[in-house]
Amino acid sequence: MKKEKSDFSKYCDEALGLGIFMFSAGFFDMLIEYPGLPFREYLHSALLRRFLIGLSMGLTALYIFTSGFGKASGAYINPSVTIVRYCLRDISLKDSIFYTIFQLAGGTAGLYLVYLLFPQKVSAPSVNYIVTMPGKCGTAFAFIAEMIISFLLIIVVLFTEKGKLSKYTVYFVAAMITLFITFEAPYSGMSMNPARTFSSAIVANQWNSFWLYCLAPTLGMLLGGLIFSRLSSNRNHEP
Repeated sequence: MKKEKSDFSKYCDEALGLGIFMFSAGFFDMLIEYPGLPFREYLHSALLRRFLIGLSMGLTALYIFTSGFGKASGAYINPSVTIVRYCLRDISLKDSIFYTIFQLAGGTAGLYLVYLLFPQKVSAPSVNYIVTMPGKCGTAFAFIAEMIISFLLIIVVLFTEKGKLSKYTVYFVAAMITLFITFEAPYSGMSMNPARTFSSAIVANQWNSFWLYCLAPTLGMLLGGLIFSRLSSNRNHEP
């Protein structure tokens, strides 16, 4: 009989998951956006460069979701997702608290490792520690954009994971990450994840609009969780 993982092991799995995600995000953003490296020198289309970064992050997320450690913890790797899971009673209060703490720690360690390996490139203005910040349309628009993409993500996860499409949920999420980075990133930085933004903010010591990336994704996902809960409850009460 397979022994179930301890709570601490699951917390470490969450840290590992976001650590890998942030290391990948820092590395591929640097590889593609740093001036002088081949991608930035020969690919003049910012849209195409964002697509390559988005694809790398979508594939990284897919690896985490389908890995052994990801399956063991649920691969939430996001405090906003963790809060929704707690509200839906998928995890306990204790797990939600420690998941969040380990997500913050793991993400920070992942990005800091990239910084230790490539300090000049990661700190360059074109990469800037992959800090998320409002884009050309301003803070209010970024807030709304973060809420919308976070809402869409959690809606897709919750409505597909229990039905006939459950085996495709991870692929839907990976595709959405790719598309959001490609098309939405210029407006909000495409976070959807307070721990992802915290990791960049603490390594770079840049906290401008940090509140936005804590509040907007959480509100968007809580709204999605509420709608899912209401619709599921109505369905269960149908004769």
